[in-house]
Amino acid sequence: MTPSVRWAFGSFFFLYFAYVGLVSPYASLFFVDQGFNAIQISVLMSMLQITRIIGPFSWGWLSDYLSNRIGIIRFCACLASVTFLAIFYLHSYIAFFVWMFVLHTILSSLMPLGESATVHALYKDNSFDKRYGRLRLWGSLGFIAMVLFAGELFQRKSIELYPIVGSVVLLLLAMVTFRLHEPKVQRHRMVKGELLSVLLNPDVRWFLVSGFFMIFAHAALYVFYSLYLTKLGYNKFQIGLFWALGVSAEVIFFYFQSKVLSRLQPEIVLQASFGVGVLRFILIAFFPLTWVLIIAQVMHAGTFAAHHSAATKLLQRWFTGPLQARGQALMATVSYGLGGTLGGLCSGWIWDLAQPRDVFVMSAFACGLAGMAIQKLRPQDPVHKPIASH
Repeated sequence: MTPSVRWAFGSFFFLYFAYVGLVSPYASLFFVDQGFNAIQISVLMSMLQITRIIGPFSWGWLSDYLSNRIGIIRFCACLASVTFLAIFYLHSYIAFFVWMFVLHTILSSLMPLGESATVHALYKDNSFDKRYGRLRLWGSLGFIAMVLFAGELFQRKSIELYPIVGSVVLLLLAMVTFRLHEPKVQRHRMVKGELLSVLLNPDVRWFLVSGFFMIFAHAALYVFYSLYLTKLGYNKFQIGLFWALGVSAEVIFFYFQSKVLSRLQPEIVLQASFGVGVLRFILIAFFPLTWVLIIAQVMHAGTFAAHHSAATKLLQRWFTGPLQARGQALMATVSYGLGGTLGGLCSGWIWDLAQPRDVFVMSAFACGLAGMAIQKLRPQDPVHKPIASH
């Protein structure tokens, strides 16, 4: 992968997660400004997760069928930038509902396909351990930059600028995709039952179960952590600092990822990540002191960055060649789609019926289940190493 292509992939991650950094904290505020109530807003925001149940796998299947990941990424990025412009003409709730569903079904393709294209290119020149984290950290930087920029902009001006900021980010993202390139993907005839044969491997099923419970656990964090901090008496600026600290910790891990993954098997890293997750959510639930919460946020390096890097590497053990994009998409569907959706629903139910801290007790328990699942993986024969993707 040449330096110019690395810059293109880094920019792709930066802009995609800049969009996530715009939508996750501020879309709900924009919907409030449109006059929608809490239930309506929760349904609109649920589209971010629900579209990940079907969208990524459908796009991944098409990508493997056509053997043209970059082409589909470009098409979806351009289509998303055009679709987003409809926000300037929407007024009714139904219109916003349809718009959110269509837009994020399109966007659900970008990260699984972008990840698989990056992994393919890096494995081709044997530089995954060295370079993947340093490319992926640009996504974290994009998220931080947008959270801070948009927060300051909307505070000084108005949340009415939300559509303009979103339009600019997605337009830039579409432009960057035309700088993306990956080594030629060898065209394979899709064999009926090929994916099913991989899924019959018990290691694959336990791995997907662990991913489901890990993102299930984090759904509570993404949905209720800010509200939890508000109940503890922190203001919006302080809450923003907590979020920025967590993402900064993941940036540091991504930068030094090669030193970890070159020395440890990915399943060992996953086991450690789940253990850190149990401890992190227990600290948040039962010891909500400022210095403890700071430590808990630093643990985001372990519960998100380490988990994501190790899971991405482990996927290459089973999903190679014509199955690669579908492997990435399947992980996104099971974890972020199903796990994120059900985790958010369960945490909302617990938040209403019990104490706020019990939401994070549930998260600690889910991390424990994820750890139990990954321990079911059979030891890998060191003689038979994973085959690099074609």
